[in-house]
Parts: sequence; C-alpha cells; structure tokens
Amino acid sequence: MQVAPEIKFHGVHRSEWVENYIVERLRRLERYADGITSCHVTLSQEQASQNKGNRYSVMIEVRIPPNHDLAVKKQRIVHEMHTQLPALINLAFGAIEKQLKKTAQLRRAEVKAHDGEPHGLVEKLSPEGFGFIRSFDNQEVYFHRNSVLHGDFERLAVGTEVRFSPEEGENGLQASSVQIVAKPGVLSENPANR
Repeated sequence: MQVAPEIKFHGVHRSEWVENYIVERLRRLERYADGITSCHVTLSQEQASQNKGNRYSVMIEVRIPPNHDLAVKKQRIVHEMHTQLPALINLAFGAIEKQLKKTAQLRRAEVKAHDGEPHGLVEKLSPEGFGFIRSFDNQEVYFHRNSVLHGDFERLAVGTEVRFSPEEGENGLQASSVQIVAKPGVLSENPANR
C-alpha cells in the first residue's frame, strides 16, 4: 500500500490481538489489486441490547486509482470476542477482496481491445430471460435472451465474459449479438483472436 492503513476503534477497546489480526488481513489485499492508495478499517460496537448482546460492525474502505472507491460493511451480534470477532473480520475482508478481484479483472480487460467491439461481464441474469452486462468501460447494458447468439442464454452465468454490439434502445443502451467469449472467472487471452 502506498499509505499506511488506518484502523479505528469506536466503542471497542483497542486490543493488540484484534489490531494484529486486521493488519494481517490488510497485508493480503495487495494480492488482489496493485496501487491501493488508502485503506481505512473501522471496528465499531453499536448499541447493545439486553436480550441479544453486543452488535459489532466492521467497515472497510479502500481507494485504488483512478478514482475507484470500494467499501463494505458487515455487522453481527458477537457473544465471544476471541472466537466470533475474527469471523466477522473475515467476512468483511472476504467481501472487499471479492470487489478488488472484480475491479482488477475489469481493469485488465480494459487494456484489451477488439476492433471497437465492446466486451463486458454478465453482471445480472433474470429467469425471465434478460440480463445486464457491465462493459469494460463501466457501462451497464441491458440484453434480452433473443440477442444472445447460438441460443446460448442458458449457458450464461454472472461473470461470463461476452462481446456485444451496443444499440440505443427505448430505455437506454442495450446489447445485440451477444456472444460468449470466456466462461465465468476467466478472461479471454486475446479477444481479437475470437
């Protein structure tokens, strides 16, 4: 990280084991994205309930250039600090790591070009036969099952890389000629060869 991470405790006694655990998880973030410019972790105890116990939350905010701000907040009732608080911290870091992986994947794909034909990742799918693509230039593009080539709508999953032809529709940008390029979680080696 370009700047030392900031760890804040609100309503929680600052303990060495919690701080060390958070620092250990912070070190792993560099695996998922290069150039993290800032990272803030806030551990808070919210209003306690007599019946339910203490509710804790972990908020993680990460900034990566250019202008990407990622944030995640996880809450849980914690009865035993030493066993349950690390699990809550893991949930929060797991969520931010997932966001960093997705952002890094989109960045790598932005570098690739294919004769002006846009690429993106399927972001949402509906059982009613439509979905949305997040293009590599970060636009949300609607598509219908009928616009998926070779009848491949059923093969699509969230995270599938596709190439498509953008068109202006009644409600904004929509995709036609949607074609699968790579299965979920795998970006194509060279879109120009497909």
